[in-house]
Amino acid sequence: MDNLAGVSAFVQAAETLSFVDAGRMLGISASAVGKSIARLENRLGVRLFHRSTRSMTLTAEGRRFLQRCQRILGEMAAAEREISDAHSTPRGKLRVSLPLVGGLLNPVLAEFVRNYPDIELEADFSDRRVDVVEEGFDAVIRVGETEDSRLMSRQLGSFHLLLVAAPDYLHRVGIPHQPADLQGHAGLLYKFPSTGKVEPWPLEGWDKLLADQLATRVVCNTVDTLLYLAESGQGIACLPDFAVKRALEQRRLQQILREHCHHSGSFKVLWPSSKHLTPKLRVFIDTLSARLFQD
Repeated sequence: MDNLAGVSAFVQAAETLSFVDAGRMLGISASAVGKSIARLENRLGVRLFHRSTRSMTLTAEGRRFLQRCQRILGEMAAAEREISDAHSTPRGKLRVSLPLVGGLLNPVLAEFVRNYPDIELEADFSDRRVDVVEEGFDAVIRVGETEDSRLMSRQLGSFHLLLVAAPDYLHRVGIPHQPADLQGHAGLLYKFPSTGKVEPWPLEGWDKLLADQLATRVVCNTVDTLLYLAESGQGIACLPDFAVKRALEQRRLQQILREHCHHSGSFKVLWPSSKHLTPKLRVFIDTLSARLFQD
């Protein structure tokens, strides 16, 4: 604790370049500040300040030491805030970016809003890859990996892409048992909003299938529309398992080429690493982790 007091005195004196001002901010005398820094210099074996009767400046060692000490004190202040916040009520605006998979997220969001009435949730649904830090989001949910070192992450769950079609469509056109059997079938394709590229189906030789055999019927950038078109018998769609689960159970859709599809993806929640977990952000992440993919 004496060492920490010396560090605090040093940082205040270095930032104000005045023992008097540092003492006023710490609630001690200028003499006590000077003695504390002298003990710190003796322990370190270096001079931290150039001092004269008219001025005080940091030495090269003092400047290096100040940078480290400021980070240490900043981390301690953040830790104190986290402990204090853990016992406070989650409240305030929470701005999040979510992918266009309302069928998966809406029940969880409804539960979150119901359980935390003091939080104002601003949900931005978009499949574009937002810049979490620059655009001021508290958190985002994304599919796949991220290499942004500015972000922390937690995996929420995994999913698989399935090929599905309505039973009446398959009755009319035929059930494909091999990828080559897709010739003449109507493809309902998903286009990534961020790149404009068509999402490949998880089949071996997909590029050749798309170019030579599958007839493209629709290309769009929303899962809900592809699901509706598939259920209405307009063709074959490649959709995530959570989006088609109920339709498969109710036999509005039928899975095809099961043994030929190989895919696994994951959802992650990400938030700026520069921010400590406020109560509102902590309960949002905990709710997603506990409820998503649990049904």
